Order: sequence, then C-alpha cells, then structure tokens
Amino acid sequence: MTKGPNAFRTISEAAEEIGVPQHVLRFWETKFAFVAPLKRAGGRRFYRPNDIAVLKGVRRLLHEQGLTLKGVERLHKDQGLKAIAGFSDVDAAFSPLTESDRAESSPAAGRDTARLRAVLADLEAARARLDRALGR
Repeated sequence: MTKGPNAFRTISEAAEEIGVPQHVLRFWETKFAFVAPLKRAGGRRFYRPNDIAVLKGVRRLLHEQGLTLKGVERLHKDQGLKAIAGFSDVDAAFSPLTESDRAESSPAAGRDTARLRAVLADLEAARARLDRALGR
C-alpha cells in the first residue's frame, strides 16, 4: 500500500524518496535551520510534502549544482525556501506563498525571477567549482 502525495513520510521513506541516506537528513538538520521535520513522541521524525520538496532541492543544489553548505544557506537567506524547493524535481510542490511571492505573481515577473534565480544558481555553482579547484 502506497501513501498519498500529501501523507507525512518517516525518515526512511523520506531518505529513499530524496535519494540520500538517513544520516544525511539528520546532518542537514544540524546545518540548516530551515530543515525541521515534525518530531513526535520519542523523537520520531515525520516529513511533510513541503519538507520533501525542500530537501530534494537541497540535494540537487549540493550534489548536482556543486553549491557548498554555505552557498545553500546563503540562497535560503537571500531568496527563501521557495527558491530552494524550486530546484527539486518538477513533480515536487511547495505551496506557501510569502508577501514577496505575492508581489511577484504577475506572469512577466515570474519568468524574470525564475530566469534570474537560474542564472544566480549557475554563477554560485561555478564559483563553488572554482573555489574547490583553487583549494579554498
């Protein structure tokens, strides 16, 4: 029996869906304040659909785009969770809108914002690769 798309996931289910080991999810909790699954009695973690979308974005930024932990944190600080979730797969949905998101809700603003975010991510990934190559 499979869970519905809006069901909460345990850490093992989340890890499998995101494509990382469970200990990586626990590590990301220590590094990113925005990674905060629900914890029930006994400390058992439950990941919401939005948590999954954000974590998929984090995985992609770190493993495919080459950003550092600090780079992901900076992206979160500058652009918010929606930007990070935007790097997850196309099926992932991230629902909450902030005031700045509502201000950017016109179609032209959305296209420009998406294009600028993609350019920024490419530049940050290039910088991370350059820093690694230079041994920084």
